[in-house]
Amino acid sequence: MASIFSKIVAGEIPCYKVAENDLFFAFLDIQPLKPGHTLVIPKTEINYIFDIDDALLGQMMVFAKKVAHGIQAVVPCERIGVSVIGLEVPHAHIHLIPIESVSDINFSKAKMQLDKDEMVRLASQISAAVSL
Repeated sequence: MASIFSKIVAGEIPCYKVAENDLFFAFLDIQPLKPGHTLVIPKTEINYIFDIDDALLGQMMVFAKKVAHGIQAVVPCERIGVSVIGLEVPHAHIHLIPIESVSDINFSKAKMQLDKDEMVRLASQISAAVSL
């Protein structure tokens, strides 16, 4: 059965796309910890990040790095935090989260609800700032 992320890649479920190439897809988290919180996934459905072969995992991190630079160009923050939890959706993914402190990346905190216009604006601006 396809994961929700595979359905997003296939265009069956809408998303706020930030970046895409032949192998990877990045989109805004719809329940972000901070504005600009982005998910990076491989287009291939792989359940666990450490099941990704070494070459593809390296390429995924390079892709995520480019997306992180795009986020940081748009969203004022100290750094882009990186988190891999791997339990929420059975599809490998990396969270890129604009942070000012360690507490900004605490997943037990209440998630934000940004309106559609803000999500569209963020996705568009970050996408324009990502240099693939």
